[in-house]
Amino acid sequence: MAKGNIGVTTENIFPVIKKFLYSDHEIFLREMVSNAVDATQKLKTLAAQGDFKGEIGDEKVSISIDKEAGTLTISDHGIGMTEEEIERYINQIAFSGVTDFLDKYKDNANAIIGHFGLGFYSSFMVSDRVDIITKSYKDDAKAVKWTCDGSPEYEIEPAEKAERGSDIVLHIAEDCKEFLEESKITELLNKYCKFMAVPVVFGKKKEWNSEKKEMVETEEDNVINAMEPLWTKQPSSLKDEDYKKFYSELYPMQDEPLFWIHLNVDFPFHLTGILYFPRVQSNLDLQRNKIQLYCNQVFVTDQVEGIVPEFLTLLHGVIDSPDIPLNVSRSYLQSDANVKKIASYITKKVADRLNGIFKTDRKDYEEKWDNLKVFIEYGMLTDESFYDRAKDFALFKDTDGKHFTYEEYRTLIKDNQTDKDGTLVYLYANDKDEQYTYIEAAKAKGYSVLMFDGQLDNATLGLFEQKFEKSRFTRVDGDIMERLIQKEDVKKVELSKEDSDKLTDAFKAKLPQMDKVTFNVEIQALGEEAAPVMFTQSEYMRRMKDMSRFQSGMAFYGQMPDSYNLVLNSDNSVIKSVIADTEKTETISQLIDLALLQNGMLKGEALDKFLKRSVELLK
Repeated sequence: MAKGNIGVTTENIFPVIKKFLYSDHEIFLREMVSNAVDATQKLKTLAAQGDFKGEIGDEKVSISIDKEAGTLTISDHGIGMTEEEIERYINQIAFSGVTDFLDKYKDNANAIIGHFGLGFYSSFMVSDRVDIITKSYKDDAKAVKWTCDGSPEYEIEPAEKAERGSDIVLHIAEDCKEFLEESKITELLNKYCKFMAVPVVFGKKKEWNSEKKEMVETEEDNVINAMEPLWTKQPSSLKDEDYKKFYSELYPMQDEPLFWIHLNVDFPFHLTGILYFPRVQSNLDLQRNKIQLYCNQVFVTDQVEGIVPEFLTLLHGVIDSPDIPLNVSRSYLQSDANVKKIASYITKKVADRLNGIFKTDRKDYEEKWDNLKVFIEYGMLTDESFYDRAKDFALFKDTDGKHFTYEEYRTLIKDNQTDKDGTLVYLYANDKDEQYTYIEAAKAKGYSVLMFDGQLDNATLGLFEQKFEKSRFTRVDGDIMERLIQKEDVKKVELSKEDSDKLTDAFKAKLPQMDKVTFNVEIQALGEEAAPVMFTQSEYMRRMKDMSRFQSGMAFYGQMPDSYNLVLNSDNSVIKSVIADTEKTETISQLIDLALLQNGMLKGEALDKFLKRSVELLK
C-alpha cells in the first residue's frame, strides 16, 4: 500500500469545496458521469485508430445505489487508469493563489470546478470518502484502488478487478443522504445526462405486476438517455413529425411550435442544435430560459441570458457545441470569443429563416404574425444587427387586419398622411373597441390606422421614430383630428374672451374628481358636423407612463397623474346653446359623461347617474 499527499498548495482543499460549492452540489453527478462517458469514448477512439486491439464490449455507464452501505457508484468500461495515471490526473491539482481564488469564485461552483479542472473533486461536495477502483485497458495492467477521506492524504493499493474501466464509489455524507434516493438520482440523470453519447444505465426497468399489484424490476437495463438526439442527425433524414415529437419531449406542456431551425456548422466553430419558435404572444418572462445549452451532449445550463442575444432567450430548443466550455461561469461565457461568434451566427440564422418563410409563403407568415410579433420586436429593440435584417420582413397590421411591410405601409400613407411640415404621421390604436369613434373619424378623412396592441408596441414607437426618416407616431385619440395630421393652420375660435371664459368655467365646474387624473378644458372650432365634446390625451405623457411599467429609472412618470384635455367644439350647435345659457348644467353633465363613456372612464355611481339622466332627457 502506498500513501501520499494530494498535490495542492492549500492545506485543505476539501472544506473549501464543501463550503463554497454547496449551493451547486448536485452537479457532482454530471461530472462523474461525464468522466465515465469520456473514458468510454476515448477507448472507442483508440480502437478506431488501431491503438486498442481488444473487444470494446459493453459501453454503458452504470449508476447504482447501496443504501445500506451508504454508497453511490458510477461504473464504466472505458480506458481505466494505471497507478501512474492516478498520480498524474488525480493526485496533482494545479491550484494556487487560494485567497484570490476564494474571493473570485466562492459563489459559483461551475467557475471553480471548470477553472481549476476539479471535475472529479466535485464528488467531495457530497461524500465523506471516495474510492476509485480502476484497471487500465493497457496490456498487463494491474487493478488499483485509490481512497481519500476528504483530507489531502490518500492511499493507493492493489485491487481485484477483472475488467478494464473504473468504479467511482462515493460514500455519501450524512447531510447529503438525499443522493441515496432513487427519485433524486433519476431527477438529476434526466436533467444532466439524458442525451449523453453512450448508454447511461440506472437500475432495471420496471413494469406493473398485476398479481403483486406493484411495480417490479425486469431484466432489462433502465437506459435513461438517448444517445443520438435529434440535433445530431442530418436534417435531410428528418420529417416535420420528428421535430414536433422531439419538441413535445423537451416541453411536454407546450403548444405545438410555429417552426424551427436545425443548426449544423463545422467552421469556424462547431455547433449543432435545434431552435424552435414557440407560440409567443405577450408574456415574456414565462417564456424565457427554454433553450438548453449542451457541450458534447452534456447539459451545461438553461440560464442562457448573456450567452445568447437577449431576444433569443424567447426561443426554445437545444444548442450543443464543444467550443462552449462545460464548467465555467456565465460571466466567462459572455466574454468568450467562440460564444460571441456562435451568438452572432444564430442571430443570422434566425433572421434568414424568418425571411425565407416570409418570401416563400407570405400568407402563412401573416397568419403567424401575432405569435411572431413579440419575438421580432424584442429582437429589433435589443439587437441592432437584428433590426437591420428584420426590417424587411417585420410587419405592420392595420385596424382592418391587413398586413404591410414597413416600406409598403410608408408608400400607402405618404401622400395623405404627411402634415404641413413634411412629417409623415403614423396613426395607431391599441384598443379597437375603446377607440372606435376616433378610428372611424380618421378613416372618414381617408387615413389608415395601425393596430398596436402588443406588449412591446409602445417601446417600438420610439425605435421607429429614430429609424424612419421625418416620421412620428401618434395614437388616434391623442388630439383632435385636425391637429393629429395638421394640413393647414387650425381655424380660430370666434368667441369673445368673456364667452370663452364662461364656457370653460361651466365645464370645469362639472368635471369629476378622479384619483390620479387631471382635466383641462380647451375650445376649438372643429366644424358643425364634428362631435360637441371629446377627450384627448398627450401622446408624450401617455407613452412615458406606458414605458415606466417596463423600464427601470422611469418610475417618476408612472407616479404622475393621467392628464386629459376636454375639447369643446365651438362650432357645434349643442355647445353654442350652452354658450348662450351656461346654466344648462344637466346638458353640460351629459356632454361630459358622454365623453367619459367614450373613453371607458364612466363607471360605478357616475355611470348610474348618467343612465338615469339619459332616461329623464328622453321623456
